[in-house]
Amino acid sequence: MKLNLKTTPVINLNDFDPADIQGVLHQIEASFDIKFEDSELKNISTFNSLCELVTSKVKQAHTGCTTQQAFYKLRNAINAKNPTEKYLIKPQTKLCELFPRDNRIEVVADIENDLGFHMNLLQPKPWITWSFALLLVASLGLFFISSTIAFIGMVISIAGLRLAGRFGKELKVKTIGDLAEKIAREHHLKCRRDASTVSRTEISQKVKDLFTAHLHLEPVFLMNK
Repeated sequence: MKLNLKTTPVINLNDFDPADIQGVLHQIEASFDIKFEDSELKNISTFNSLCELVTSKVKQAHTGCTTQQAFYKLRNAINAKNPTEKYLIKPQTKLCELFPRDNRIEVVADIENDLGFHMNLLQPKPWITWSFALLLVASLGLFFISSTIAFIGMVISIAGLRLAGRFGKELKVKTIGDLAEKIAREHHLKCRRDASTVSRTEISQKVKDLFTAHLHLEPVFLMNK
C-alpha cells in the first residue's frame, strides 16, 4: 500500500493496511533479533514511537557501522573461498566479477554457510517467473472447464516457480556495497562482530530502510515522525 504523502503530513501507522505493517514488523524482528508483544504495539501509531520501542528492546552502543561490518564479513567470506588480495574487493566491486555465472549458485551457498545466514541474493530471470505465474493464473481459470487439466497446470506452474527460485542465477544487486547494505538491513545483528553492541544512531535508519523498502515510502517522510 502506498500512502498519499501529499495529504498526510505525519505518517500514522494506523493509516496502512494491517497486513502490510505486520509484514514490516516481522522484518524488524528478524533483523534485530527481537520479539514484539501485542501489548507493546497497542499504543504505537507513529514511526518515531516504533523506533523508540525498537531502541528500548536492543542493547545500545554508540560506535560501529553495521554496513561497514557487513562489508568486512562479506570480504572475509569471499576471500576464504577464493583467496584474493583484500584491496581488490571494494564496495564498488561488481558481484558478477566475483561470482561467475557458471558456478554462482555453489559459490553463493558456500559464502552463506560461512556467514551463517541466507543473503537472498539470487533470483530467476523475470520472464521465467512471469511465464509460470501466468500458467498458474490460466490453470485456475481452467477449473471451470476441466479440473484435471487445471490441476496438472497448477502442479507444473508451482513446481516450475520453485525450481526457478532454487536454480535462478540472476543477481538482485550489482555491487559488494549494495549487498552489504542489503544484508545489514535484513540481518542487522548477525552482521555485527558483537551482536550485543548496537549503535544507537543506526536503529532508526535501519527501521526506516525496512519501511521504505516494503511500503514504498520516500525516506524523507519518515524523518522525525
